[in-house]
Amino acid sequence: MDKKRILIVDDEQELSCIIAEMLQGCGYDTDTSADAASAYELLGKKPYHLILLDINLPDSTGFEICRELRENSRVPVIFASARTAEDDRISSFDIGGDDYLQKPYSMKELLSRINALMRRAYGAEEESRELGFGQVRIDTHSRTVTKGGKPVPLAQREYDLLSYLCKNKNTAVPKDKLISEVWGAFSEVEPSTLTVHIRWLREKLEDDPAVPVYIKTVWRLGYMLEDVK
Repeated sequence: MDKKRILIVDDEQELSCIIAEMLQGCGYDTDTSADAASAYELLGKKPYHLILLDINLPDSTGFEICRELRENSRVPVIFASARTAEDDRISSFDIGGDDYLQKPYSMKELLSRINALMRRAYGAEEESRELGFGQVRIDTHSRTVTKGGKPVPLAQREYDLLSYLCKNKNTAVPKDKLISEVWGAFSEVEPSTLTVHIRWLREKLEDDPAVPVYIKTVWRLGYMLEDVK
């Protein structure tokens, strides 16, 4: 099964380490950041499934990070803060936060909130172990791909891109959204890199890469995995 990846952004580094250790023990992958600058750096390197975000940071605020995230990503965000004012809670939801947890909180409650939000955001995805189109099958638990029963070796980004397109089958996905979801919300990846990965997927999965039947280009928008039966 694909592990869900969580980014913990909090300047209380000891607390972040405790949370990270607890979440890793429950099957999640985690990264930690003590300030906005390092959070943006991590968000530019890889995608996350959930962000646990403090409001007060040394160089910015969780509110500002969330505002920028919402310009190109719908990744679930849980605010965790010692700030108790009603206005702060309301602001967190107004700018796109999904939950608000007041410090101090128990690890049990935090885990419960994270699990609940993960189920709401990715529940349908978890139920589908196998995705596919044509002769291609994608096993989301083992992260393996076959065509006509034969293994197709894919690099990590190729697999992530193919999996995302397949989960959004028959839907045109803009290039910037694909880059955000596959490479990271603040990734500096150029559209040409996406184009190259699409070409590699076609070469490995299409019978005639020059005339793709499934992985289609949507003019002036992006790409779509088309599988109309």
